[in-house]
Amino acid sequence: MKNALVKTDFTFPGQQGVYHGKVRDVYSIDNDLLVMVASDRISAFDVILPEGIPYKGQVLNQIAAKFLDATTDILPNWKIATPDPMVTVGLRCEPFKVEMVVRGYLTGHAWREYKEGKRSLCGEKMPEGMKENQKFPHPIITPTTKAEAGHDEDISKKEIIAQGIVSKEDYEQLEKYTLALYQRGCEMAAQKGLILVDTKYEFGKIGDKIILMDEIHTPDSSRYFYADGYEDRLAKREEQRQLSKEFVRQWLIQNGFQGQTGQKVPEMTEEYCNSVSGRYIELYEHITGEKFVKANLSDVAARIEKNVTQFLKERRK
Repeated sequence: MKNALVKTDFTFPGQQGVYHGKVRDVYSIDNDLLVMVASDRISAFDVILPEGIPYKGQVLNQIAAKFLDATTDILPNWKIATPDPMVTVGLRCEPFKVEMVVRGYLTGHAWREYKEGKRSLCGEKMPEGMKENQKFPHPIITPTTKAEAGHDEDISKKEIIAQGIVSKEDYEQLEKYTLALYQRGCEMAAQKGLILVDTKYEFGKIGDKIILMDEIHTPDSSRYFYADGYEDRLAKREEQRQLSKEFVRQWLIQNGFQGQTGQKVPEMTEEYCNSVSGRYIELYEHITGEKFVKANLSDVAARIEKNVTQFLKERRK
């Protein structure tokens, strides 16, 4: 935990500003670049938890980079380079003010809504008689608004277009990209014995061109089940073996925390944080098929500053 990077305060060449998000710190460089630092902070129920998770930022950054590179035939993305294990440098885009959530299975938030008797989520119908973790007849898109602070809110396609948040033409293109990216993610997960259960994407624009932004297919933005034993567990209504941040949410729920006013985050011991770190590394190795190489944690901030500064200086030559 003492080696987890939970706060950044860099001054890079050409820096114009910085945005500190729930997990990522985004530095604006000149007029066209962003330096995105994936910190070791962890959030759940839209609350930043008090302790960091060692190697989490590296895991997220390197998985996202791999999937961004693997989907450039579907649409262009913002990534230019990864000068440090925890950093991606990319193009500045004008973001759409929605997150495109796509669900292939009835689980998580969708299951919690379904269990309460709801059969529609963001305008998408959910069939009667489904079990928790059952596959939908086809993937459904359940977008959310992007909140600067607090909770993202469910919203329907109809409301997005009616409110002018995204034009009809652009939204329908986002739907196509979302389903194509999800299909690619499912195929790549299946090759590694995993099921990509649900995930979310963020998009922006440079001029008239739609660009894929931020991270994709990481354990922070996605939920994975192990394919082996999935059907048997479903039939027995047992919990699925999964690799995602849902296990952190479940731990919080079991300890009386769901982000509500007056609730207190349970103590995150060093042992617990290291166990979460291990789960993130496990997912990295499963989804990439590669051994995770731990970066040097002796002075993470100094390492990042050196690597990014060198990259930016060389780019300006």
